Amino acid sequence: RFLCWLLAMATVAECLQTVRDAVERAAAHRKAGQEVGEAAAPAAPAAAEEVEGGSSSSSRRSVRLVAVSKTKPVELLKEAYEAGQRCFGENYVQELVDKVPEMPEDVEWHFIGHLQSNKVTTLLKGCPLMACLETLDSEKLARAVDKTWTSLYPDRKLRVMIQVNSSGEETKNGVDPTEVASLAGLIASEMPGLELVGLMTIGAPDYSGCRTEDFETLHKCRDEVAEKLGKDPSALELSMGMSSDFENAIREGSTSVRVGSSIFGARHYPAKK
Repeated sequence: RFLCWLLAMATVAECLQTVRDAVERAAAHRKAGQEVGEAAAPAAPAAAEEVEGGSSSSSRRSVRLVAVSKTKPVELLKEAYEAGQRCFGENYVQELVDKVPEMPEDVEWHFIGHLQSNKVTTLLKGCPLMACLETLDSEKLARAVDKTWTSLYPDRKLRVMIQVNSSGEETKNGVDPTEVASLAGLIASEMPGLELVGLMTIGAPDYSGCRTEDFETLHKCRDEVAEKLGKDPSALELSMGMSSDFENAIREGSTSVRVGSSIFGARHYPAKK
């Protein structure tokens, strides 16, 4: 349905627009459902659902579309940029660092892959204007990122998300749901270089998308983090949903979706030697 790249004449811009339209429809569906639920409640100021940006809550705020460009050549990223895309997501440190100088300075880079502590300095030095690091999955990593960031850029905070292992699999990266609020508290109280802006999850182990229980787990974790930090849950973002399930993720409350193959085409990984 969304793999318009299968058509020989489809361009990145056309595929991007197809995804944007789907994001807008899903956001409108969520908004309509919210309005029905609020019909008997006191009137509140209206807030439009749009692709990219952010506003007041997960049911009302805009939905960010992060174009996942791992393994894709810079030329394809530039096509998406020319079509108006500004948020790009990368999974590999060296690939991101190599792409940064090849793209305009107003690109909003999201790091969405597993990050090893020994690569933190390379990543942060190579991408000084990173918009968000979405995959903090341990206290050790969070402290390493905070230490490096504050030494490099002491005048500003790095926006981060905690990656939650919502599927509960031991082989998956991410913080156990029972430990998310504790890590959030440590980030808020002991890591001055970091600004916790939300939670992220991948979902099913076969990458087919998030299950209902994954969405429920992330919402529960957000409520616990909000209580721990003394915030309204709506102040925290939820990054969930990929090419296979981003529409459903938006209807379930996602404020940021990570879509790659539906925009850039299937990924072809180099053969292992």
